Amino acid sequence: MNRLPRIRLAAPDDAEALARLGADTFTETFGHLYPPQDLADFLRTCHAPEVHRADVLDPTLRVWVAEDDGGELVGWAKAGPCALPHPDVRPSCGEVKTLYVRRSAQGSGLGSRLLETALGWLEEAGPRELWIGVFSENYGAQRLYGRYGFEKAGEYEFPVGRVRDREFILRRRAEVVDKSSR
Repeated sequence: MNRLPRIRLAAPDDAEALARLGADTFTETFGHLYPPQDLADFLRTCHAPEVHRADVLDPTLRVWVAEDDGGELVGWAKAGPCALPHPDVRPSCGEVKTLYVRRSAQGSGLGSRLLETALGWLEEAGPRELWIGVFSENYGAQRLYGRYGFEKAGEYEFPVGRVRDREFILRRRAEVVDKSSR
C-alpha cells in the first residue's frame, strides 16, 4: 500500500533532484507554451542545481520536498520574503514562491499539504500578509490558492526566455486567517 509522500525540509544534497523535479514539472505543465530555446534557457537559468542549493542554504528561505516511498521527489515548495512587483508589498510580507507537484501526484492532496506547510512557516510569528504569483491560465492552482483566502491583487509579466507570460499576483490579507478556527 502506498503511503502519502513524506514532506521534509530540503538539504543541500537535494539540489540535483530539485533541479530535475523543477525542470520536469515545469516542462510537463507549461513546456508546450514556449519555443524550445526559450524553454531551455529558462530551465538552465532557473532550475540549475546551484540555484536550488543556494535557495536551500539561504537563511531567509525555506524549501520543502515531498518524497514517495522510493525516495523520489514528487513535489516541492519554497517560501520566504515577498519579492513580487506590487506597490503594497512591504518587508513584513511573506511569499509562497514555488509550489510544484508532479502530474502523477496531482489530485492526491499533496499540493494542499505543501501549501499548508509553507503557510504555517510563513505565519509562525503570527498572521501577516502573504502573496503568491500564479500563471494566469493555471486555473487549478488559482482554485487551490482561493480556498486558502488568496485573491487577485495585480498582474505582471513573467519571463520565460523571450516570452512574457501574464502572471497574476494573489494576496491573502493577515486578517483573513484566524488560526483558532483551523
